[in-house]
Amino acid sequence: MAKVEAPVAKNEYYDVIFEDLTHDGAGVAKIDGFPIFVANGLPREKAKIKVIKVKKGYGYGRLIELYEPSPDRVDAPCPVYKQCGGCQLQHLSYEGQLKAKYKHVKEVLARIGKIEDVTVHPVLGMSDPWRYRNKAQVPVGEREGGLIAGFYKERSHDIIDMEACLIQQEMNDTVVQTVKAICEQYNIPAYNEQTHKGVLRHIMARYGATTKEVMVVLITRTEELPHKKKIIEAIIDRIPNVKSIVQNINPKRTNVIMGEDTRVLWGSEYIYDYIGDIRFAISARSFYQVNPEQTKVLYEKALEYAELTGEETVIDAYCGIGTISLFLAKKAKKVYGVEVVPEAIEDAKRNATLNGITNVEFAVGEAEAVLPRWYEQGVKADCIVVDPPRKGCDETLLQTMIAMKPKRIVYVSCNPATLARDLRILEDGGYKTCEVQPVDMFPHTNHVECVSRLVLKM
Repeated sequence: MAKVEAPVAKNEYYDVIFEDLTHDGAGVAKIDGFPIFVANGLPREKAKIKVIKVKKGYGYGRLIELYEPSPDRVDAPCPVYKQCGGCQLQHLSYEGQLKAKYKHVKEVLARIGKIEDVTVHPVLGMSDPWRYRNKAQVPVGEREGGLIAGFYKERSHDIIDMEACLIQQEMNDTVVQTVKAICEQYNIPAYNEQTHKGVLRHIMARYGATTKEVMVVLITRTEELPHKKKIIEAIIDRIPNVKSIVQNINPKRTNVIMGEDTRVLWGSEYIYDYIGDIRFAISARSFYQVNPEQTKVLYEKALEYAELTGEETVIDAYCGIGTISLFLAKKAKKVYGVEVVPEAIEDAKRNATLNGITNVEFAVGEAEAVLPRWYEQGVKADCIVVDPPRKGCDETLLQTMIAMKPKRIVYVSCNPATLARDLRILEDGGYKTCEVQPVDMFPHTNHVECVSRLVLKM
């Protein structure tokens, strides 16, 4: 079979019109039907690009000159936006971002799930889509003898030294800059990935948006933190509302941020925050949604779709630290939560006690193993809520849900592609997808969350 030559060549220049955006925010142009993905390109823009890589069925390009910009194009306010890998869509107006995310959800449901007769609501966005993240974990490095701290350059481990991140709570910026200055003052060496030497790997800040409480986490390679007492005193003196100072020790040669050993150096093991009227204890290693304002929007929609009257038994698969479970428990007769991470289940039990909620029961294990066991034990769910990781639900879990025949399924998803795949399986198993509500949990990034309401066909 003759090899088909690509209609483009590496390092050549082409005039194009961008037709679409990829799921990760790159512009899509086609040259003789051959797709080229170009960062920073927007639909309907005319531009000159340089092809920088050619693969078998597609290529990558670099934006060289913009002839006709999109009416949705804006100047990104972040000075390091083009270098940093944290945001992908700051050059697109916020209204344009919401439209692009809506289009992506609708197209993926049709293409992957073959679901076209479903109501997809407009994306629920934020009135102020900046400064929303309540957790920063920033790598630390050295340059010309001084410490630097910032996020990685896109597709690399080169640290961009930055003073502020416009999607972080301002207090997180204060924590990172202050701790960096304190550690520099006491000559704490940064961790070096190449040599596996040095002390300070990451600075983490956690912030309670409602309570204003602050946790500072120093992630180190070594157990010993030189000048520990003076560093603690300086942090307490310079950072307002600090309630917890923690050291996490990660001695491994790894890209994983946190190690197994966590020690409270000063103050409490937890800080507290609220989602709605439910209080949560947050430790250094707790999973807690980074945008509590939009989490409330997301969970209230999940609660609405569950249609609870107070008489129902509900199963919350992938329950994490019990966030959705506790929302559901206020309206249900009984809630069962399951999560594979033991520490998350301990947090979930603690959060239930913290809020005086007694009609929840939590189990450690894989949802695809625990649900069949509950089913065999006679647990009959009126509603099942799932909020899986990006890879979606395990096939065994989906088949168990189908066998259990709950009247309603509420599927919360952080990945429209795996959502569409799983909705197809549930539809083939006797369910009807009635509506999908996208929620913008992470403005200026390519991510979009969705809540889907499914009902059992009679």
